[in-house]
Amino acid sequence: QVHVEESGGGLVQAGGSLRLSCAASGSIFSTNVLGWYRQAPGKERELVARITRAGITKYIDSVKGRFTISRDNAKNTVYLQMNSLKPEDTAVYYCTAGPNKDYDPPYWGQGTQVTVSS
Repeated sequence: QVHVEESGGGLVQAGGSLRLSCAASGSIFSTNVLGWYRQAPGKERELVARITRAGITKYIDSVKGRFTISRDNAKNTVYLQMNSLKPEDTAVYYCTAGPNKDYDPPYWGQGTQVTVSS
């Protein structure tokens, strides 16, 4: 059984920063890949960033240079540092966990709202 729980969302002005955190419980296998997805109203869900236990990262183009994903393997925790936020970053952000980066993650958190005002 894997449980993931996000924290750190909120309201911020454009250009500001937020840091999301996510604690994942479960086996080393099941939490090999930790990531963040987001879904804005009326839009499809999209992968924002993911990181493997070995530290290999992937970002969508729209956040490269602004967002940084990191993890603490000892705590099985993943972070998303979001800088230079834009109104289009407004969405519900979901933390995810899974064993394989080539497949959709099977474990999801409840989501945390991030709102960026212009």
